[in-house]
Amino acid sequence: MATRRSTTAKIYTLRMELEGIEPLIWRRLQVPATSTLPRLHGVLQVVMGWTNSHLHSFRIGDREYSNAEDLDELNMLDVKGRKLDALLGDTIREFGYRYDFGDSWEHRIVVESIAEAKPDWPYPLCVAGERAGPPEDVGGVGGYQDFVAAIANPGHEEHENLLVWIGGAFDPGGFDINSVNRELRRLRM
Repeated sequence: MATRRSTTAKIYTLRMELEGIEPLIWRRLQVPATSTLPRLHGVLQVVMGWTNSHLHSFRIGDREYSNAEDLDELNMLDVKGRKLDALLGDTIREFGYRYDFGDSWEHRIVVESIAEAKPDWPYPLCVAGERAGPPEDVGGVGGYQDFVAAIANPGHEEHENLLVWIGGAFDPGGFDINSVNRELRRLRM
């Protein structure tokens, strides 16, 4: 069941774009301004169809925040307890998100607007998007491009193996916003 929010709660509308892939894979999200970075990470995992199997980081301003254990070695700060509104302040309207330090999925996130929450709307909410997120462990941008080419070509030597690996089918152009929002509702419980 969705929780009611007072009309004074602020909501960020964020546009997230996965960099380096054409055609563009993107999502538009509405999240509470008081969301913590770990909570935002959970939302981003759902909207991309990922499984939280790898490290991640956020680049906000001149700082980087991560869930990695060796934060000092990586010159990063801990994501725990960091709230989006406090980190973005009144001036930062764009930040980065990296998922899987091996595959290095780089995302550009733009704050499109800040508005009052609608009292009866459930947040977080995905309001738009295009194209499927790449499968976990596909090998980054280059690996994803090779994967898409191989599954589209029944004559490709890896076609059958990759279809078995992915579980039978993958539509790179597919994006099911209703399925994503069902998963986001589960996060709210």
